[in-house]
Amino acid sequence: MISPKTPSNENERLEEVASYGLLDTLPEEEYDDITELIAGVCNTPISLVTLLDADRNFLKSHYGVPFNESPRDISFCGHAILEPEDIFVVEDARLDPRFANNPLVQEHSAIFYAGAPLRSQNGYPLGTLCIFDTKPRTLSENQKKVIVAMAKQVVKLFELHRNNLSLRQTRRSLQQRNKELKDFAGIVSHDLKSPLANITSLARLLKEEYKVKFDAVGNQYIDYIEESSVTLKKYIDGMLEYYKSDDLLEKGKQPTLLSSIYEEIEDIFFVDNAEFEHPTEDQTIIVNRPALVQIFINLVGNALKYNHKEVPHVRTTFAEKEDYYVFTVSDNGIGIDKEKQEIIFQLFKTIGEKDRHGKKGSGIGLATVLNLVTKLGGTISLDSEKDKGTTFTFTVKK
Repeated sequence: MISPKTPSNENERLEEVASYGLLDTLPEEEYDDITELIAGVCNTPISLVTLLDADRNFLKSHYGVPFNESPRDISFCGHAILEPEDIFVVEDARLDPRFANNPLVQEHSAIFYAGAPLRSQNGYPLGTLCIFDTKPRTLSENQKKVIVAMAKQVVKLFELHRNNLSLRQTRRSLQQRNKELKDFAGIVSHDLKSPLANITSLARLLKEEYKVKFDAVGNQYIDYIEESSVTLKKYIDGMLEYYKSDDLLEKGKQPTLLSSIYEEIEDIFFVDNAEFEHPTEDQTIIVNRPALVQIFINLVGNALKYNHKEVPHVRTTFAEKEDYYVFTVSDNGIGIDKEKQEIIFQLFKTIGEKDRHGKKGSGIGLATVLNLVTKLGGTISLDSEKDKGTTFTFTVKK
């Protein structure tokens, strides 16, 4: 017996094998289907998908044998990966000096072998798709072609597994970074609130107590300080709302009377002297209530703020489809220019319009709405005409 030589690029090859994350994994149907198929096509009792590790031959799929690894120094596959051909065939191992006294031949009657190297996209031989028989034999050209073709499919499964592994790792990394960013935003926002409240209070105190001592320019500067601190507070509150919106999703679905949501929204905005029009027919729906309420708060809040009519009018509708609930929120407000409609759901993007109180938006509210709607399995769109109003339509998956 002659043990297989070690490839000259063995360290790099082993790194490539490890990168697929397949060593010591459980059997999988996709690979077992291939080995069973190859055994049937070639009429052999054994078919394997192997990966050559440093000192062992790991059997990712082992049709016809009960074990899932064997020593590398007695492996046929160790010889197969050294060959430049697409398939390595040993018709009678007893007559080949490389295998004559091999324990696989003497103890397990591994007489015939054929293996197609599994080459990665980088050209490294990872292992083989191979067959064994207990008697000498040959393969037809068609059988050889099938083995080589299926070996390529095995490599594609390897690549798919590695890509999925990479995606899972990237997802975990992004989730961790998002958590860190969320925590950071919460800490910074919380720590800014107290000094910001002090600035606002001091600015108002200066206006009340020392207004007569300042000239017009001085009083204007104080107004700027107060206005800026109020604007910054809106940004901080919006950031906290945005990053805490995911917490609402943890509440889960619950039976909810639609009318109770509308009543809650009207209670929140009753001071705005607005007219509300809701569906008269009540209905119980199964939804994440806190998340849905937050969506309505943001949409209705915008409908009232960006409305210069003497009496703002907000109309909501509801429809139930097979897989989704469909809601709309319409207003008679200022509307949104066509060219600006594409950006309004982006974080910190605004349409540049001032609300009915002369303030500009933060660009956080609608980004929060989009985040919640998406996480609830739905979509959101709008239809708007300048100076006539806007209708937001969003869906929530049942």
